Amino acid sequence: MSAIAWTKRTVLGAALCALALSSLAQTAPPAPATPAAQDLLAQVRQRVHDAPVVRGGFEQLKTVKGFKQPLRSSGDFVVARGKGIVWHVLKPFESTLVVRPDSLQSRGSDGKLTTQMRAQDEPVLRTVNAMLFAVMSANLTELAQHFEVTGQVAAKGWSLHLVPRDPTLAQWLAAVELQGNQFVQEVKLQEARGDSSLIRILTPVAENALRPQDAAQFE
Repeated sequence: MSAIAWTKRTVLGAALCALALSSLAQTAPPAPATPAAQDLLAQVRQRVHDAPVVRGGFEQLKTVKGFKQPLRSSGDFVVARGKGIVWHVLKPFESTLVVRPDSLQSRGSDGKLTTQMRAQDEPVLRTVNAMLFAVMSANLTELAQHFEVTGQVAAKGWSLHLVPRDPTLAQWLAAVELQGNQFVQEVKLQEARGDSSLIRILTPVAENALRPQDAAQFE
């Protein structure tokens, strides 16, 4: 698979989620979490490190229909509250995906812009970007609004199983599994069409502010 095709698959996945999530932005507010889910989320919230910036590495294994071998990628990331996510793929092909509240863009290894989507043209981007940030940062309030939440909390960590409340979103996304302790450590995305992604978060670190080189990505 070429670098361009790899990047397009990443951006297309986000775009498809945006399309599915459009109904969430246009319909009545979702039902509140059940008392059991609220209790579970309260326990998880006590564990999760609430930091303005979290950075680390990642390994991603994506299983795609039509491919015998799973697609592997790795790199580093930054999640910044109020700013967004920088997802820097180093292998197999270098690319950078920057998710802001009002835009999504990807750049190749040469720094040239390859794909860009703006909320002013695609209003549902604000919703999908908020959801991506909620998953990566374990924003429990946001997650509970749009997913049925079950899971457990143990001495070594917590796990959450998320199922979309909205039927339109469920057409694209079957379930999300999160595992972690002070940080999200593993994310499993099961797409309704059969593709799946496993993302392992490596050596996450909490910081009080963005580093200059990272801040430049959001300008």
